[in-house]
Amino acid sequence: MSVRLMRAVETLNNEFVQRWKEEGKKIVGYTCSYAPDEIFHAAGILPYRIRGHGADETTIGDTYFGPFICSLPKCMLQLAGTGAFGFLDGVVIVPGCDSMRRLDDCWRKAGEDIAGVVPQFFFHFAVPHKFAAYTVDWFEGEIRRLIEAVERHFDVRITEERLRDSIELYNRGRSLLEELERMRRLPAPPFTGAEALSVVIAGSAIPRDAYNELLEEFIAVHRAVPRGIEGRRRLMLVGSASDDTAFVRLIEGERALVVADNLCFGARFHNDRVDEGGRDPVRALAERYLRRSDCPRMYGDYRRRLEILVDTIRSASVDGVILQNIRFCDLHGAENGLFERDLEALGVPCMRIEREYGPLVETGRLKMRLDAFLERIDGQGRTA
Repeated sequence: MSVRLMRAVETLNNEFVQRWKEEGKKIVGYTCSYAPDEIFHAAGILPYRIRGHGADETTIGDTYFGPFICSLPKCMLQLAGTGAFGFLDGVVIVPGCDSMRRLDDCWRKAGEDIAGVVPQFFFHFAVPHKFAAYTVDWFEGEIRRLIEAVERHFDVRITEERLRDSIELYNRGRSLLEELERMRRLPAPPFTGAEALSVVIAGSAIPRDAYNELLEEFIAVHRAVPRGIEGRRRLMLVGSASDDTAFVRLIEGERALVVADNLCFGARFHNDRVDEGGRDPVRALAERYLRRSDCPRMYGDYRRRLEILVDTIRSASVDGVILQNIRFCDLHGAENGLFERDLEALGVPCMRIEREYGPLVETGRLKMRLDAFLERIDGQGRTA
């Protein structure tokens, strides 16, 4: 089962996607974890998290974006321009940051020059930058606008009953992922951080019922492992969107283990459940997705985000924190500087990395810096 999960991460058009399409079903891609998966599932549509994985250059992305911008949306546009997302029946652009907002414009412009790049269903889904009663009201309206657009375009009906069933199914997956996180934090974890990230990412590209079954099997098998991984320095990975499991393997090497993260492709993707009580399920979705303010795109909540990191560092017995951001990511770049200042003041060793996404990663330089960081930790002992 773990092999099937890993394979689902290695290719965009994985075996589950292929089977879904063979059955005549629809797939809608989205660019940010603030998009509610449950809406699409309730419509009989597979929600699919769009990634830049597999781009080996950014010539198309550079043409429409220019050079001084995050390389993640450029890789996404590169793949769109080469037809790699041809299996998608629709795309939802979520403006989590200015670069992702521009992806909407650039993708549409590319569609004027390259036939078939823009699917017929191409939706801009806005998300407020603050959690408050009035922003939840507004976000609820935006979710209802998305529901109406999906129903109209795909000729489906998203009933309250179906929506509640979808919420229950996805909450079950979140509970399983919370168990996965607890296992990562054990004194001797039964799997690596790269494996854990692969398992989480797979959940954004597999039908949720099948994913829950595979995840249950993965947890059961690894819970029975007689002896886990010991003797390595325990690290936490924080910052920009990272779905690059090879990057995590590079961090871990033979001396380290990533036992926790705060990434939107990782722990941020599944924390918090949707309220399954008797309230309106659309309102419950709006509150859950907007309440997740772990991302620096959300204004005025830095102290809470710092508290989340500190709590995780302590519960996972973290030896050091790697604060990484994609070049030109102002949100994570600025906040990582604050995290470094405040965590170092608490005695937590930190290393900041500015990197490119995907094909532009400089592995040699990173490996040298990682080795130096581990030597620093070894020299002062665990201080977290």
